[in-house]
Amino acid sequence: MKKEMIFALAALFFMTLSITGVYAGENKNKWITVSENNSDVTGDGKEDLIEINGIPYEEGQQFLKEIQLHISASNGKEYEAEIDGGYNPQVQFVDLNHDAVKDMYVSIETGGSGGISNHYLYTLKDYKITDLTVPDPLVINGQFNNGYKASITIQETGKSVTFDLRNRGMDYEKSGLFINGKLSEPTELMVNGYSILKPVIVEGENYGLMGVQAISGAYHADWIANVQSTWIYENGKWILKDTKIMEGKRKKNRH
Repeated sequence: MKKEMIFALAALFFMTLSITGVYAGENKNKWITVSENNSDVTGDGKEDLIEINGIPYEEGQQFLKEIQLHISASNGKEYEAEIDGGYNPQVQFVDLNHDAVKDMYVSIETGGSGGISNHYLYTLKDYKITDLTVPDPLVINGQFNNGYKASITIQETGKSVTFDLRNRGMDYEKSGLFINGKLSEPTELMVNGYSILKPVIVEGENYGLMGVQAISGAYHADWIANVQSTWIYENGKWILKDTKIMEGKRKKNRH
């Protein structure tokens, strides 16, 4: 009789552990609603419910390991798009492809040292969810040059700029990057992706996107310049309209 009771208690104990483990696993992967918005994103004149849902990496943490754009449309159907994880996802409703229907523009912070954010663009016109994508960051080639200088070239436009960094010469000498003003070895600049990519008016009343990429030197905090690009969506693709190189107050030479 005692043996039967011991076996019964042991079975109950292991069953409790199993149930607790399943509950913990379910709770760890629980979706939470980050935001809810109402907007007509199908073009039928009726408002739809747009939610951003996420699964926290750990309970109480801000980092979301999975993110989902979820639309409850006015036709009674549900539509979803899976998005990469990150921090603080936000959605804006703006007509970026110029079809008279608001698109869903999602921004998510990566939390990296370069202040980079990821961006996504979707349309649900006529109840068909389509990934419109966003323009890729500019391809920028940059390197240090002798005499405490650095230069960059924007591949898409061919525009080049040389920066005079003599006011940082002592720091560069201490780090070994330069020796008596000469570069110790070929060293490329750090070119980041978009820290900003936001909707702006580009032509007339048409919206486009304005992006900012930071250029750094020996390390991320060694900021040299920002490169701004302006884009507009035409004929199913993003067209580069303008670029600007902003170095702040330091002197720069153009060629």
